[in-house]
Amino acid sequence: MPELPEVETVRRGLDRLVVGRRVGRVEVGRERVVRRTSPEALIHGLTGTTILAANRRGKYLLLPLDSGDELMVHLRMSGQLLVARAGTPRPAHTHVVMHLDPAGEQPGVGRGKQRGGQPGDQPGDEVWFVDPRTFGEVVVFDPGNVAVELPELAAMGPDPISEGLSLAQLRGIVRSRSRQLKPMLLDQHVIAGIGNIYADEILHRARLRPGRLSDSLSPAAERRLHSAIHEILGEAIMAGGSTLGDAQYLDLFGDNGSYQDDHKVYGRGGERCLTCATSWLRTTQYAQRTTVYCANCQR
Repeated sequence: MPELPEVETVRRGLDRLVVGRRVGRVEVGRERVVRRTSPEALIHGLTGTTILAANRRGKYLLLPLDSGDELMVHLRMSGQLLVARAGTPRPAHTHVVMHLDPAGEQPGVGRGKQRGGQPGDQPGDEVWFVDPRTFGEVVVFDPGNVAVELPELAAMGPDPISEGLSLAQLRGIVRSRSRQLKPMLLDQHVIAGIGNIYADEILHRARLRPGRLSDSLSPAAERRLHSAIHEILGEAIMAGGSTLGDAQYLDLFGDNGSYQDDHKVYGRGGERCLTCATSWLRTTQYAQRTTVYCANCQR
């Protein structure tokens, strides 16, 4: 599943190519991806609107529209957002297509590489939502009624990148509960955006065992965890995220991320630890998720 760094990479692409563009027409194929409302609601909510910004909270993409509504896209397990010139063959499982009016010469819009080999300011650009497993969603909602329309979004914890997560905030989080660190990091109500990949990498960087209780951390361990959260997420964003062997995550232009080349523990169970070079990485389960750690490095 795309996590915070992957979704932030897509957001940055949308900010370059889509913000300021008018949606001229919308196609909806598979109804499951608009199951929260309906195809008609998505088409009506998007057609004729202009996209004002590209925001993100946790793993949710949020695009304010000049109508006052917002577009929410959640990629979940296998979703992709891709931009292409009209007429480019669409991938299988393209379930939503937004046809954009030409960008013209708007500053900062349409200067990136694009599928089909054309710059983003060519007429007839399309934004595709592609999702083989159809767990993802595309929804137009009223941001003033988010607690009713998207209650899971309203209940999310702080986003370390878009909102910031101070050391004082993190200390309040870990000291106010007695939870194993790995499940706590995965809980979107506690901290938004961290998933299985980056929880493993963060805990390894912080030298903390995944099963350690949050309220057992010393002040020094809290500082290491705080630093690791920001360092790992920042490094992954700079690398365009992680594209695993299934290649389900691609950026807006269909390119892979490269942070998978820097993973120290995720997906490497049974291999020698790259950090200490003496211990073998162990694999276990926390919160029903496969977890890899080094018993020598992580205490």
